[in-house]
Amino acid sequence: MTAQQSSTAPVGPRPDGEDQFPAGAQVFVRDEVWLVRNSVRTEHDGAKVDVVGVSDFVRDQEAVFFTGLDTIELIDPRRTRLVRDESSNFRRSRLFLEAVLRKTALPQSERRLALADSFLLDSLPYQRRPAELALSGRNLRPRLLIADVVGLGKTLEIGLTLAELIRRGRGERILVVTPQHVLEQFQHELWTRFAIPLVRLDSIGIERIQREIPAGRNPFTYFKRVIVSIDTLKNTDQYKHHLERINWDAVVIDESHNLINRGSLRNQLAQILAPRTDALILASATPHNGDAKSFAELIGLLDPAAIRDPEHYRAEDIEHLFIRRTKISPEVREQMKGQWADRGPSQSVRCAATPAEEKIFEELAAVWLPGENGTSVSAVPLFPYTLLKSFLSSPAALKATVAARIKTLEKKDEPTATRAELAALRTLQELVAPMTETDSAKFTALVEQLKAIGIGPKSDTRVVIFSERVQTLEWLRTVLPVALGFRGRAAEESTRVMHGGLSDEQQMQCVEDFGLADAPVRILLTGDVASEGVNLHRQCHQLIHYDVPWSLIRIEQRNGRIDRYGQAHQPQFRALILTSEVEGAKDDTVVAERLLDREDQAHRALGTAEAVTGLYRAEAEEKSLIQDLLRGRTVDESLDAHRAEAEADAAMDDFLADFFGSVGDAEPSMGDGDPQDAQGSGSDALAPGGAAAGNAAVPRLFTSTAEFLDEALREVFPDATTSLDLHRDTESGLLSFRPPTDLVHRLKALPLDYVREQRLRERLLVTFNRRLAEHSLKRARESSTSSWPEISLLTDLHPVVEWLTDKVLVRLGRQEALIITADVPEPTYLVQGVYSNALGRPTVVKWMGVTRGGTVEDDMVGLLHRSGVGPTMANPMRHGEPVTALEAGIPDALAAAERFLDQHRDAWDEPLRKPIDDYKARLGDWEQPTLAGERTKKSLASLADSLLTTGRPLMRVLAVLVPDPEAPSYPPSTA
Repeated sequence: MTAQQSSTAPVGPRPDGEDQFPAGAQVFVRDEVWLVRNSVRTEHDGAKVDVVGVSDFVRDQEAVFFTGLDTIELIDPRRTRLVRDESSNFRRSRLFLEAVLRKTALPQSERRLALADSFLLDSLPYQRRPAELALSGRNLRPRLLIADVVGLGKTLEIGLTLAELIRRGRGERILVVTPQHVLEQFQHELWTRFAIPLVRLDSIGIERIQREIPAGRNPFTYFKRVIVSIDTLKNTDQYKHHLERINWDAVVIDESHNLINRGSLRNQLAQILAPRTDALILASATPHNGDAKSFAELIGLLDPAAIRDPEHYRAEDIEHLFIRRTKISPEVREQMKGQWADRGPSQSVRCAATPAEEKIFEELAAVWLPGENGTSVSAVPLFPYTLLKSFLSSPAALKATVAARIKTLEKKDEPTATRAELAALRTLQELVAPMTETDSAKFTALVEQLKAIGIGPKSDTRVVIFSERVQTLEWLRTVLPVALGFRGRAAEESTRVMHGGLSDEQQMQCVEDFGLADAPVRILLTGDVASEGVNLHRQCHQLIHYDVPWSLIRIEQRNGRIDRYGQAHQPQFRALILTSEVEGAKDDTVVAERLLDREDQAHRALGTAEAVTGLYRAEAEEKSLIQDLLRGRTVDESLDAHRAEAEADAAMDDFLADFFGSVGDAEPSMGDGDPQDAQGSGSDALAPGGAAAGNAAVPRLFTSTAEFLDEALREVFPDATTSLDLHRDTESGLLSFRPPTDLVHRLKALPLDYVREQRLRERLLVTFNRRLAEHSLKRARESSTSSWPEISLLTDLHPVVEWLTDKVLVRLGRQEALIITADVPEPTYLVQGVYSNALGRPTVVKWMGVTRGGTVEDDMVGLLHRSGVGPTMANPMRHGEPVTALEAGIPDALAAAERFLDQHRDAWDEPLRKPIDDYKARLGDWEQPTLAGERTKKSLASLADSLLTTGRPLMRVLAVLVPDPEAPSYPPSTA
């Protein structure tokens, strides 16, 4: 059982003897009263229970107890003590009931989304689909690959999925693994959009934590929700023993195509994490390398039994495990109208070679890249193309390549064999040595293009310039700002350089600076390290390829940095094309210009260029293209030939044709089924494709979280103006207050930079006004001081809401329930009943009203509303029956409620059993020749069995409704 999986269980001992401690319940340990926040089973010490102090001596203190070491007293619901609610409008009772409803995780039977409309993002149904698929029950666990193409918003889709898992008590411990340069970007999105805090453990962060925690302690247990770079974590020798000793509720691995190569450090990391998490979310716009077997290994991380034959399978075999859409997919295209500008054409800017460059073209054509009947001076077939690509990038890049090759050859034991090549290299070295920016046609054209689009000292326009060569990037940094008119400090501040040789902190800082509107940076010079996952579109819609990668995939990835969801302007792409008059010269018109055209055609026709060659990897595309050029093929002949070869491979065609046909793209039927039916009927509420119809049935006594928080503040802090220094702006909805000590303690889970930069320990600014929160986020992007907004949106997941909910719960004593005078004919007990599976996760949750006569109604919230329980009700302060008489009726009410649950259990269980039975049937047909495979099969079968409802329901008495003794219909007391 993972953390918080028992959070919906009501108070009371389990009949089968299992330990279960529900979040929101109060327990008695070491002579003190504690509020349970979550619990998890351990291998040796029983249940591990995280609590916060309630009684005076330990109030607000956090602690962890183990049932194997401490006696944790579970409360018997039959011994519940009733107390009269003397608060105005029965506010105390209403708040308590709402807090219990909020703390109770949604059951396994609720497939629909509960929180999707409450976050700081546009309401786009296509972005809800991954979360719907993860919760659909079509897979045993919430495991999926989000394979949407570049720019559709995979981070937002991940955030929605994690939020829904948290609401179900299945997201307490979260690990997010990303490339190092997108750590802060990912962390920023999940907090500002969803109020999901992730502590960033980059290389510096882990070192800091290890200095602060006791020696030998696992750094990944120090925070419950963390984000770490794959480059840091892949050091399995250093972190393997820590990772093997911890289980997660959810693991997210971004850019997961990097996990495929078996035996690599990234693959080893994935093999460690996959079996140690309940939910696993993989994300990649290019999730495979074109090899069906390799992709089967990636899918095997999600479900080892999904594919029987890793070399022969179809998309329909695994469609429950992944989803893929493109920008031209019907549902995406329709929903994005007016919200994402169509990209402009890729413009080729032809640059006629200068005399100095023509001399190098002549040397390359004559000596290194001769025609069909010629022989290259180099014994390494591919090296001449390395030289060519360096030259087509910049004189600086060519200088570096030539110097490195000379150094290599001079170290060889047989200098005679390399004498001719060395001589040719030195000739190139002599030709390129005197060249400056004035000898570069591309540089001259770049300056002209930048001035034309408005880049300069008096303009806010920004541009991202890509080059494959670090030497080109560094050279441009030295000469470009001055050529554009920047002087002094402005020249230095105007330009940032980003490449793989920088640390993770430096890379993240480059991205942040470029995304802040009032930061002085105007030009981002970057290598292809920024072509995966990085958002560069916030303040920029201009992109220039200084040199063009010889891969359609890489071109598309680059373009996707500014052509993505949230782009307000039409993305503009330019590529500098160096041309030559030298006969036989392989200038940029031979390769680069043709690739640009083919990528543009594929993007507009297919939504992606990845399937054009059938190679599906940038490195493979480039290598294959160069080999074809050596054989005398043109670019178009090469691209078409490889696609034809892929289509001729029947096994590949079966799978990859379906895959690139946008699996999961059929728009779901959203239906209008009864929410209550959906809770009990599970998969019956699913629309085609496994997407659940409508929103989840989430019981609420208050009309909104804002109303609940407002009442909770008045109840818990009646003098909030003084004690919290609380200020309200009724017009804007802004709340400003000084966080008390116990809330400050909770803020340690928030991003450290955010807490420090916004001084959250001194004052919090929060709001339910989405427009205000969005404005604050936009303003932060325009600030050069911090990208973190000063005002955060209050969602159900926000630490402030969780803190106040806990505050409400602890105001009721141990084993107490409240008496509410309401419009009822006879005493009616409000009872929570929960069925759970062997993992402690709720399968069915029922909120019931039980009359003294034994009648059971399973709509507690509806009963409360009909009985007049609400903010306008009056508390008459009149008492009818004695408390002892009401308490005497509790055992009978619990017995009636349990009989009701038992009568309906099979009907509620059926939709849950069917997908489990189907999975076990598939598992039975999965033949495993190895011992390890048989162990995996048994483990999966055991997991399937553990998801079924087991034992008797757990019961909890929440309150009792009693009639007003002065009401005309009030019956005489029988006490």
